[in-house]
Amino acid sequence: QVQLVESGGGLVQPGGSLRLSCAASGSSTTFYVMGWYRQAPGKQRELVASIGSSGNTNYVDSVKGRFTISRDNAKNTVYLQMNSLKPEDTAVYYCKASRAFQSAAWGQGTQVTVSS
Repeated sequence: QVQLVESGGGLVQPGGSLRLSCAASGSSTTFYVMGWYRQAPGKQRELVASIGSSGNTNYVDSVKGRFTISRDNAKNTVYLQMNSLKPEDTAVYYCKASRAFQSAAWGQGTQVTVSS
């Protein structure tokens, strides 16, 4: 059973940067698809970025060119580098680990607030 813990959220001004981390324990996530999701107040949770076991990445259009997802399998950790942050990026960010024929694992979330 994979357990996920996110960190790195906080308050940042528009145009600033943050780096989120998602540390996994309980099992290696090398062969998992790892994803970052976010949920703003009153909105549905949406996929922000994902990275497959081979390193292939996928981004929602609104963050392309600003966010970068990466993984360090040796550290069992996935990252989300967020640059040029906008107020509309404000949300709780969640990490998810997915693998075929297994229940997905979610972290508890980390708050990102972009405001002047």
